[in-house]
Amino acid sequence: MKKVIAICQLGGTFKTLSDGSLSYYGGDAHAIDIDENSTYNDFKMEVSEMFNCIYSNVSIKYFLPGNRKTLITISNDKDLQRMIKFHGNCSSIDVYIIIEEGVAPDVSNMPVSRSSRTTLSEVGILADATPCVLDNDMDEISQRVLLDSTFDVSNDITIVDEHIVNVDEHIVNVDEHIDLTPLPLHNFSDEKHSKATEQWQNNITGVGQRFNSVTDFRDALRKYAIANRFAFKYKKNDSHRVTVKCKTEGCPWRIHASRLSTTQLICIKKMNPNHTCEGSVLTTGHQATRSWVAGVIKEKLKVSPNYKPKDIVIDIKEQYGVELNYFQAWRGKEIAKEQLQGSYKDAYGQLPFFCDQIMETNPGSLATFTTKDDSSFHRLFVSFNASICGFKRGCRPLLFLGSVPLKSKYQGTLLAATAPDGDDDVFPVAFAVVDTITDDNWLWFLQQLKAALTNCHGLTFVADRENGLKESISNVFRDQNVYHAFCLRFLSEQLIRDLKGQFSHEVKRLIVDDLYAAACAPRTEGFQKCIESIKSISIEAYNWVINSEPVHWANAFFPGARYNHITSNFGEMFYSWVSEAHDLPITQMVDTVRGKIMELIYTRREASNLWLTKLTPFREERLDKESIKVCALQIFNSDPIGNKYEVHGDSIEVVDITNYDCSCKEWQLTGMPCCHAIAVIGCLGRDPHDYCARYFTSESYRLTYSESVKAISSEDKAVAVRKEDCQAIVTVTPPPTRRPPGRPPSKKVGMVDGNRRQLQCSRCKCTGHNKSTCKEII
Repeated sequence: MKKVIAICQLGGTFKTLSDGSLSYYGGDAHAIDIDENSTYNDFKMEVSEMFNCIYSNVSIKYFLPGNRKTLITISNDKDLQRMIKFHGNCSSIDVYIIIEEGVAPDVSNMPVSRSSRTTLSEVGILADATPCVLDNDMDEISQRVLLDSTFDVSNDITIVDEHIVNVDEHIVNVDEHIDLTPLPLHNFSDEKHSKATEQWQNNITGVGQRFNSVTDFRDALRKYAIANRFAFKYKKNDSHRVTVKCKTEGCPWRIHASRLSTTQLICIKKMNPNHTCEGSVLTTGHQATRSWVAGVIKEKLKVSPNYKPKDIVIDIKEQYGVELNYFQAWRGKEIAKEQLQGSYKDAYGQLPFFCDQIMETNPGSLATFTTKDDSSFHRLFVSFNASICGFKRGCRPLLFLGSVPLKSKYQGTLLAATAPDGDDDVFPVAFAVVDTITDDNWLWFLQQLKAALTNCHGLTFVADRENGLKESISNVFRDQNVYHAFCLRFLSEQLIRDLKGQFSHEVKRLIVDDLYAAACAPRTEGFQKCIESIKSISIEAYNWVINSEPVHWANAFFPGARYNHITSNFGEMFYSWVSEAHDLPITQMVDTVRGKIMELIYTRREASNLWLTKLTPFREERLDKESIKVCALQIFNSDPIGNKYEVHGDSIEVVDITNYDCSCKEWQLTGMPCCHAIAVIGCLGRDPHDYCARYFTSESYRLTYSESVKAISSEDKAVAVRKEDCQAIVTVTPPPTRRPPGRPPSKKVGMVDGNRRQLQCSRCKCTGHNKSTCKEII
């Protein structure tokens, strides 16, 4: 009998990726064995008990293999059996548990005239289904009123409309079956408070009660005060004695506890349990310390990682009657996160063991770190063997360098190198966590990248043109014939910042458009035409473009192969992974990224095994589009010996089949034959697929994702790890940088986008202000 493991996940969130598929983040997971004889009710009951959920509120869903866009619901035994059957030989199935809570309508705020009315059908139900008998002599209007209208069932009003009909005359014994006594009003909020805090009301019993430590006594006292609705303050509070009195002046409540000699036990020595005050904890959160808040919300935070401080404030008020401010809730959440995820400080101490585990579980990987003189964290570099082999075997020799700021407790920045695979999707190659962006850190990152990518020649880097990065690339890869292509997005940002004239938003957009057109122009005449257009707008902008080294960014002059990629923000998907895990301790953040890479490689490898085309789907589509243009072209053999052909269409181009060259330059820029080349190849009776770069074939794509990323052991080790080659102890402490106060920015600061409208004054025609704030003298 086939048995599988159902990995049940609860508490996470679904996010839609760029391709429309759903990805699941966060939450808790448990495993359950199921087989073909398992019943839906038993499975659902076990899930409910495992996650401590109400059986009727549980909904179970899963994805079909190869389709992560639609969730399939399990609602009976056949659905459960189909799920097992659909997953074939899989040993495990991801199952997602959704809690669907039914909320009863709240009628407490409805008007009296609405809440005291009900329809005749509802009266029939309330009257134990006793039918309402209508008088045969009743006129038609009166009958329609009874059947279609509503009537009042309050204590004294029993008439639907005193001018039409009297209900008592035509309904038999309705009052006998309906209890019209108004319900007493309860303070539901107080009931919730009492249920939540009832277990704490007897935490303090009186003189002679003992506690294991001072901490335990303080915790019990705090819960006791919240349950009994009063606030207290410390008169004495140290490691061996605690004296506390009620915070209200004149109230005699008081307690004193101290340590029993020769033990760590704390014993209550004196206590006056009487209160003359009404309590002051109902409207303030003085007794709700950060650790108490953390203990209260920890279980819910485990299920819902996106539990917001404002929601914590509401829940604590509803359940315990204690009002917190935002920062109390935020600090309590931070402590609870650290209790669940582990200490940020300890994570840095585990880096030596963590790096060793990466290289041990993934042989061929490179994981290394450095510290400063005071042993504080400086830099961490990670490149998995699957990424190194995949880049060497199947990716184009093209790397995009970028960075993203981290918003964790100790901040920092992530540096990354990504590459395009054969289908033009992001392939992560290496990444590093550094304390800040500096020229020295970029240099170190490139040195480690070179050590990982041994014997890689002819690389092209697409990155910013900042001096530190430009010099580092040329120095580190001096002996490997590499090229540095400037990122056009950063280049256009710098151009707009450096323009000193008063240019309108529309003029700036035209300059940026011409700059992009100049970069994409395949031939020098096209480049010259575009920068002449910039010159007609601004001589200053024209001079800036000429002095910006077009050999590093213009297709017409660039000596390397960047396959028509002109910006370095290619790895946005990889950066989004980091942004989702930035608030985790450093080792967990890296392991989360590792898990994402592992899932990415597995998913794409499985998908590519189903391809039947010679090229990847995206490249097949591009080749088909170029092939459509062939019918409008004419071919003439201009050099039979050199295999050169003239192709006449909108323009006359020369195709050199031997050297894979066309005068339109598209073949050289993209690695795919252009329509002119396809026309000649077809005329010669050959297959255009044979003239595409090898990186675009399905075979190369499968080689890119042929290796797997292995899981890292979760075994805990001490902060200090002793190296084998010496007796010195390697310790790593957190960096001195700390997260600044306030909420971190949610958006990255980017360039002035061409579609973003700037203020322009209608009086002086200058930008940056409007007419009401204009100071220009007219």
